Amino acid sequence: MKVPSLNCENARNILIINTLKSLGHLPKRETEKEAWFLSPFRSETQASFKVCKKINRWFDHGQGTGGNVIDLVMTLKNYTVSEALYFFSDINISFSFQKQTKNITEPKTNYQIKRVKQLENRALLSYLDIRAIHHILAKKYCQEIYYTIDEKTYFGIAFKNRSGGYELRNKYFKGCIGKKDFTHYQKGKNNLTIFEGFFDFLSFITLNKELENQTDFLILNSLSLVQKIEIVLKEYDKIYTWLDNDNAGKSATKIIKNIHSKVEDKSVFFDGYKDLNEHLISIIKQDVKSQKE
Repeated sequence: MKVPSLNCENARNILIINTLKSLGHLPKRETEKEAWFLSPFRSETQASFKVCKKINRWFDHGQGTGGNVIDLVMTLKNYTVSEALYFFSDINISFSFQKQTKNITEPKTNYQIKRVKQLENRALLSYLDIRAIHHILAKKYCQEIYYTIDEKTYFGIAFKNRSGGYELRNKYFKGCIGKKDFTHYQKGKNNLTIFEGFFDFLSFITLNKELENQTDFLILNSLSLVQKIEIVLKEYDKIYTWLDNDNAGKSATKIIKNIHSKVEDKSVFFDGYKDLNEHLISIIKQDVKSQKE
C-alpha cells in the first residue's frame, strides 16, 4: 500500500501562499507580513481571506474559520488528513516556511456589528427573488445586518445560529460573522429535518408549507459541523436529510446515518440538481415559462 512521503509535521511547514497559487488562487494584495485572497471557499468580490506569513496560518474573515495548510486542503477538497498528505506528496510545493521561536497568537477577525434590523433592503429583497424565496417567509427567519471588517462597511441577509453568530448572504458574498455554529428550531417534535444551508431550509418551507410546524429543523450552516450534532440527533426518533447532491453532501449524510439508525435521505427529491434551492428555482422558472406560453 502506498504511503504518503510526508507526515503532518512536515506538511504543516508547506507555505499556504504557494499551496493556494498551485490551486489557481492568486493574492489580491500582499505585504511582507500578510497576503489577502478572494476566499477559495465561496464567490466574493472583496478579498476576505488572509494569510499571515509570520506563522503560516490562514484566516477567512467572512466565515470566521482558519487554520494551517492541512486544514486548508482538507476543507477545500473535502479530504481526510491522509488524503491531504497524499495530495502534498504528489505535487511540488516549497517547504521554505521556518517556524518562529517566540510565541505568536493566531490572527483574529476585526469585525463590528453595527446594526441588525428587519429585512427590507431593496438589494437584498431582489436577491431573494433570484433565489425564489418569498419576502414574507425570509423576514420570518432572517434579518438584515450591517457590519464592518477592518473599517470597511458591508451588509447582507443574516441568519442567526445557536451561538449568536450570523450566516451572511447577498448577491456577491457568502460567509459568516461571529462564531460558526448550527441553527436548531425546536418545536417539540419527534422527527428532525436537516439542511446544509438556510436557503435550502427556506426552499423546503416554500415547497412544503404544511410541514413547517410538523417537524423540528436543524440547519448545519457548514458541513464541517456535522460531527457536532450527534447529541442533538439522539433526541429524535426519525431524521430526514436534505443535503446537497455532491460528494460532500453524500459524505455528511453517511456520517449522520452512522450516528442514527433511522435516517431517510431526501436528496432524491431534487435529483439532477445541486441542492433544494436550485430545484425550487427551476420550478419557478418553469411556471413562469408555462404562463407565457
